[in-house]
Amino acid sequence: MRPCILKLIFALPLTFSLTVTGLHAATSPGAGSAQSIMDAMTKANAAVVGVKVRAVEGARSARSLGLNRNGSGVVIGSDGLILTIGYLMLEAQQIEIITQEGKTLPAVAVAYDLATGFGLIKPLLPLRGVAPVALGSQQDLKPGEPLMAATGASDRDEGGVSMTQLVSQRAFSGTWEYHLDNALFTSPPVSSGSGNHSGAPLFNRKGELMGIGSLFVMDATGENKRNPGNMFVPIDLLKPILAEMRQQGSSKQSNRAWLGVTSSDQGGRVQVVRVSEGSPADDAGLKPGSVVQAIDGLEVTTLEAFYKKLWARDTPEQPVKLTIREGNEVKTIDITPQNRMLSLKKPAGI
Repeated sequence: MRPCILKLIFALPLTFSLTVTGLHAATSPGAGSAQSIMDAMTKANAAVVGVKVRAVEGARSARSLGLNRNGSGVVIGSDGLILTIGYLMLEAQQIEIITQEGKTLPAVAVAYDLATGFGLIKPLLPLRGVAPVALGSQQDLKPGEPLMAATGASDRDEGGVSMTQLVSQRAFSGTWEYHLDNALFTSPPVSSGSGNHSGAPLFNRKGELMGIGSLFVMDATGENKRNPGNMFVPIDLLKPILAEMRQQGSSKQSNRAWLGVTSSDQGGRVQVVRVSEGSPADDAGLKPGSVVQAIDGLEVTTLEAFYKKLWARDTPEQPVKLTIREGNEVKTIDITPQNRMLSLKKPAGI
């Protein structure tokens, strides 16, 4: 194992820690339980890897994600299959993983699922001695429950772990045409000293995988209060589509309409913040600052409603009518969406 794999302190009825030299459990009632938790988390952490990606030149996603990306992943399959966050892989030209021994191995993309945000990759050389982690369920999580987020090694950092706790389970609407009906929010956030939160696996005390890190957020509780933390995509979303992702490279739900807008909702209105150059919205003349009032005549006041009405169409490319307000002017514009999965340059392998 790499040095400083784990250095944890739990605030539980029993106190225990993991140190560089080994395991130490507090001499208190239930210490055996503490030992089993430490063993489970040590085993889970051993399956964490670093993920390095370089996108193709001219990648549309490079504007927001850059050409060179670093994150984490975790082994979930006996064949070395690794789960990570999908945006790391967008339009990838080269993918590598960094093992806990510091070895860099070439990898290939297996799947990118737009609907959930998950990505699957597989090393081209065997990962010896790494056991896949077990998949847990968010149904078993309770607010305040202690959890562990782990990050893999990168060019800048050897990786590590951060202790955190669940503070909220709720719907999440991303500004980039993305929505989850039930995401996991934790606080405090993944430590900046232990690598990138992107793709960081989240484990419970049994060492079961609960989610994959997606975002840093300033309001983890969702109560409009400053509470820095992270949003994790729950592993429950992977289970029904894992076989499909392996076989098809994505789930059916990923074939959905895409306009190319970054939007926000506040005070009961959806406002366009940015329009991607060359996107369907750009071609139709939609401008930043426009307020989306309706889609096909149906009123929308939240990002969730906006996205779900857009995605509920018969085909991704079916034309859509947006009623928008620009200043004091209200008008309707026609947009022909794209199938987002077809508009992206796929990594070799998918």
